[in-house]
Amino acid sequence: MTTPHWHFVKKRTADPAAGAVYVNDDRTRYRRTGGEGLVAEAAYQRQLAGLGYPVPRVLEDGTTDDGNVYIVEESLGERSLHDIALESLDDTRALPDTVVDLTADVGSRLLRAQAAHAASADLQALHAWVRTAGWTDNVFAENPDLDNPQVRAAMDRAMAQLAGVPLVRGHLDYGLPNVLPVGVIDWQHHGLVPLGYDTALALEIIPFNRGTKGYLASVEQRRRYLEALNGVARATAGQPLSQHLAPFLLIKALFFLALMKPTDPARTDKHRKWKHRRHLFQEVLVQYEHTGAVGPARFPTLEDFAARNGAPGRP
Repeated sequence: MTTPHWHFVKKRTADPAAGAVYVNDDRTRYRRTGGEGLVAEAAYQRQLAGLGYPVPRVLEDGTTDDGNVYIVEESLGERSLHDIALESLDDTRALPDTVVDLTADVGSRLLRAQAAHAASADLQALHAWVRTAGWTDNVFAENPDLDNPQVRAAMDRAMAQLAGVPLVRGHLDYGLPNVLPVGVIDWQHHGLVPLGYDTALALEIIPFNRGTKGYLASVEQRRRYLEALNGVARATAGQPLSQHLAPFLLIKALFFLALMKPTDPARTDKHRKWKHRRHLFQEVLVQYEHTGAVGPARFPTLEDFAARNGAPGRP
């Protein structure tokens, strides 16, 4: 058997072991290197594939000569839905409907697989989900003013609202950059999540993460996407996902604040992004507290926030 030739693609910036991604000559396989976390990710991904999740199959794993872990997995394609959205943009900045439809298709397939292997939730499990999915230890360490009774009460309210929602094997970082037309990649930050936490937020979180990169989802597109997933959720779990958007978004807003506080006072761009994420979290918190619902359509993009608040200074 011929040894494949691997071409460097990118660094794995989220991997503390400073791993990298490579692709073979015919671009049918990817090779990822990293630390011990990659071993757990590969085992998890194999488990998901066996349960019918739309994920790449892990074909090989081992240890490199310099002691790093590697895995080889099949390619699901080279362009994520985020890439396709950027390539399809016109002057309106509207998310292409074809991307919305693809997102609904992949999200529906993932949701069906998750619902087919759900487990009962309890308060302890929901506490673990909030801490893991929201990265609350890091968020509160970097933003100690947010570790207050108001925020804690909102988190408790979210868990109470989600009591009884089954827990499923989840992605925790689900969004258009990790979704391809045939499946979902990058399961590094996995764990148990309430059914719908991954898929329901795919378009809702664009203002947090990708709104300044060119595209935004319209109210109608978000409605149409959620209706598609609601149909799957009703058929598999007996209840729609849309009723849980607000508690989901509260925890996701914490997630987007994790590891954001800059340490270099000169990096005004990073300070601006951190302040924007703090602002979005406060928007979610206030809306959830006052109305029990959250409307991302009102969220400012990073560029809008910067224009309204002027050039950022040192915190």
